[in-house]
Amino acid sequence: MKVNKYRTNSCGELTINDLGKEVTLSGFVSTIRDHGGVMFLDLRDNIGITQVVVHDEEMLKHVSKETVIKVTGKVIRRDDDTINNKLLTGEIEIMCESLEILSPKANNLPFEIDSINEVNEEIRLKYRYLDMRGKKISRNMKLRSDVLHYLRNKMYDLGFMEVQTPILTVSSPEGARDFVVPSRKFKGKFYALPQAPQIYKEILMVGGVDKYFQVAPCFRDEDSRKDRTLEFYQLDMEMSYVTEEDVLEIGEEIFYDVFTNFSNKKVSSRPFRRISYKEAMDSYGSDKPDLRNPLIIKDASDILKNTTFNPFKNSVIKVIVVDDIGTKPNSWFNEVVEYASSIGMPGIGYITLMEDGSLKGPIDKFLSEEERMSLIKEFDMKTNSVMFFIANKKLSNARKFAGLIRDELGNKLDLIDKDKLELCIVKDFPMFEFDEKTNKYEFCHNPFSMPHNGIKEYEKENLDDILAYQFDFVCNGNEMASGAIRNTDLDSLVKGFEIVGYTKEEVEKRFNSLFTAFKYGVPPHGGMAPGIDRILMLMLDEPNLREVQAFPASSSGQDQMMGSPSILDDEQLEELGLEIVKED
Repeated sequence: MKVNKYRTNSCGELTINDLGKEVTLSGFVSTIRDHGGVMFLDLRDNIGITQVVVHDEEMLKHVSKETVIKVTGKVIRRDDDTINNKLLTGEIEIMCESLEILSPKANNLPFEIDSINEVNEEIRLKYRYLDMRGKKISRNMKLRSDVLHYLRNKMYDLGFMEVQTPILTVSSPEGARDFVVPSRKFKGKFYALPQAPQIYKEILMVGGVDKYFQVAPCFRDEDSRKDRTLEFYQLDMEMSYVTEEDVLEIGEEIFYDVFTNFSNKKVSSRPFRRISYKEAMDSYGSDKPDLRNPLIIKDASDILKNTTFNPFKNSVIKVIVVDDIGTKPNSWFNEVVEYASSIGMPGIGYITLMEDGSLKGPIDKFLSEEERMSLIKEFDMKTNSVMFFIANKKLSNARKFAGLIRDELGNKLDLIDKDKLELCIVKDFPMFEFDEKTNKYEFCHNPFSMPHNGIKEYEKENLDDILAYQFDFVCNGNEMASGAIRNTDLDSLVKGFEIVGYTKEEVEKRFNSLFTAFKYGVPPHGGMAPGIDRILMLMLDEPNLREVQAFPASSSGQDQMMGSPSILDDEQLEELGLEIVKED
């Protein structure tokens, strides 16, 4: 049997059952305490911590916190008044007989390992290797490893084949900016890092791979958000000869199993609730609704169609009724009004149903008696119920603002159960949506999705009515996976891209590989891509994806530890055929 000269045990496994054993441990010195000539130090590795007793001060002459050492000694019982029940090793300690320094004495630390929650994130990421020694990141990395191990085995058990697709590929118009890589050999030409393995996985289906998966890195040159970084990972999968429901059932099994196996939170039972995109936007004001929030958005446009209140005239009017809050102080409602202003609303109206059946509130005087009675009856108002009004000339804005107000009320009233993972599936997305910034139609989601009835002939008046076999898995207000049944009709694909501004020639040039492959026979296929980072973020209650990635870029997109992005020297630029154009 091979003997490890550095350790016989980890720092987190010895217990009272090991009393009397001669052991060797190696790790980082977490703390050093001088108790009048007797030194106590905590030795830490990625498994845990063990206390070591040192009687010879000379042994610690060149040791500081975070110095890497090896100690050999006997396992002894701690004194009763020093037992630490919070640690598995808390009943024992090691009586040090020999100590060897395995690395030079550690420098003064830029921050305390056990106090990383108080440290600026930019500093933590600059010294990520120190950050990793803390409990939180170490725990997060271990869970990530366990989840990936489980998911890979799960996919194999479901009959999927793992295939790695290229990282250096071609630029494609998929919605976000590409990261591009200049070619040394083909000067003036560029590779691109994949936003997702979309084209490759569809070509795998053409190649006869029945079920494919990979843990795929995806790259998007976008500003960082809490749920997106420059580089992220997804469990990418594609299947031939499947319907939308087949893909949804696979997704349900994966999400349900991984959450129930690795989280202590209550998980939605299967099958997950299916919600159309229209219902999600109308009832929750978002295509990724948080169903832990019981509040529902309703439409009062018809009831108030003849209103004399100017802010409501010719507007889409959404309402949210909240029971039992009519006795809240004015300051509470003022905070809601202030929030509405902060998100760009001109204000927010509200009324309260009093015990005598009358309504009270800033906009009551603008309502007719008929309107009052209709609102109370239609939206089932009870005594002390409050109805909030959100109005806007545009449906999209009314939905968006109502969704934000719903979220704010849910959080403000503590209606959100933090111990639940509430999953649903939002489906039947529009194929196109009008972008007011560009004044033209864009793809609402994945451009390769199959329209419900194809796109043979179209009129601009009915583009909003074209729905796609496109869906998202959503959990607690977060998009967890996107998927679709793919469009294998080349004429329909071209027509879709023409609608958003590409010519047939441009489409065939950009997606030449896909168009050529499809002409040799293509099975019907579909797939999805659960976000690994987002799954971990939710299970761990972390505020952003950077906390579940080993070496993330900061929120600004920089890697302070490695120094990227960096400047190339003139020789490198010349070799690549590049010239830097400096901004004025």
